[in-house]
Amino acid sequence: MAFITEKEELKPGLILFRRGDVDHRMWYCRMKMPKADRYKTVSLKTSDKEAARERAFDQDADLRFRIKHDVPVFNRPFRDVAHEYLLTQEARAKRGEISAVRPKKLRAVIEGTLDRYAGSTQVHLIGDERWGGYPAWRRENGAGRHRRNGVREITADAAQSFADHEAERRTKVQHTLGIRVLKPIEVKPSEERVVPFISDSTIRFEMSIFGAIMNYAVKKRYVPASQRFDERPKLKTMRRDEFTLEEYRKLHTVGRKWIGEADKPSSVWYRTVTYNMILIACNTGMRPAEMKNLRWRDIMPAKDREGREIVVLFVQGKGKSRKLVAPKSVGDYLERIRTISKATAPDDRVFTNITGKPAKTLYSSLIADLLNEANLREGTQGVPRSTYCFRHTYATLRLQEGVDVYFLAEQMGTSVHMIESHYGHVNTIKHADRVLQGMAGWELPQPDDTKAKASKAAETHDKGKRGQRHRPR
Repeated sequence: MAFITEKEELKPGLILFRRGDVDHRMWYCRMKMPKADRYKTVSLKTSDKEAARERAFDQDADLRFRIKHDVPVFNRPFRDVAHEYLLTQEARAKRGEISAVRPKKLRAVIEGTLDRYAGSTQVHLIGDERWGGYPAWRRENGAGRHRRNGVREITADAAQSFADHEAERRTKVQHTLGIRVLKPIEVKPSEERVVPFISDSTIRFEMSIFGAIMNYAVKKRYVPASQRFDERPKLKTMRRDEFTLEEYRKLHTVGRKWIGEADKPSSVWYRTVTYNMILIACNTGMRPAEMKNLRWRDIMPAKDREGREIVVLFVQGKGKSRKLVAPKSVGDYLERIRTISKATAPDDRVFTNITGKPAKTLYSSLIADLLNEANLREGTQGVPRSTYCFRHTYATLRLQEGVDVYFLAEQMGTSVHMIESHYGHVNTIKHADRVLQGMAGWELPQPDDTKAKASKAAETHDKGKRGQRHRPR
């Protein structure tokens, strides 16, 4: 290397040298990694040659100790490791292993809050204290979106800092969308000097990414296995906000009236499609991404074991695909959309705009208008409802009807644990008679003889069928 001066080989694989591209006269040593074509260079922090020789041998001994005991040799800032991890996730997205949106979410967190928290910290120095201190730091240095999380007072400087950060975020969004920013975007600081706390769900999501980066560092042997952080802090879990059965019926009624009040043909078209999309979402439990991807070829009529007409939908989203079943009424709602759509070929999307191009937002502004019209915009927790609430409505109503949680998890493309975590309150209400058993005025109902006999007969029949399936042929 051109910048190496006064080079001296202390032993094979260990050299002492000074740098010619710096002003100081400190000594450095460079050590060759055993059985690898890699080197490690260390500043010895002294200009005395004899002291430098002694420290060089100490560094060489330390290197060999680390290799022998499987201790990381190279120090890296958390920022570099996080970026390296992000590149692997972007590669996975290109291969179709994860959704294309996932790396964008990761980048926002990695280059945002995690970089401010630990970006310049050497990854091997991140321990339990640093890991466990993230929630408190995030609440103190972040601003949430909803006041339901509580609010805190901030200084004028902090208010200006949050405003500057928001302006920077908006500028990045404009660049991402390909929009030219002619003049700097300005955001005025809040005059109230209060901001909502960051929600626990946001902190939990960011820490899952934090943990994934540290696990990646362990896998790459940048840090020892003791720096794997699998445990998450016990934060509050927000219950999913759904529509009650009464609210769903109200939405149904107001939706029909809402369509009739449209004053232009294009408004009638959009309101009709939006209304039927809501009915489809509430009766299938599809995710918004799955509805965006739905094509006419993915819809197949079928019959159940009793000969009743049903609809089978092949849905794709979150990098996965599955088939779900829906009642015939869903087929009727889809047919209403097909009748007025300009995109009805097998490969065309079901949910489009009036010209036949795929709908990018799934009529989010129209949904907000309808929910405002029905006075259902905010849920019980004071949070504005979104398209995702229709999926939660489906899950809640199905559980209230006694659908087995395993079959529901299969239908919705999620895990039993996820359903039990977010919809456990439904079982408490459904089994109120058993929960309140023994209290004054509450008696567990006795089974009707006829129903009991029918139930026993059905159980015997099912057992017989299972035995036939497993009988060797």
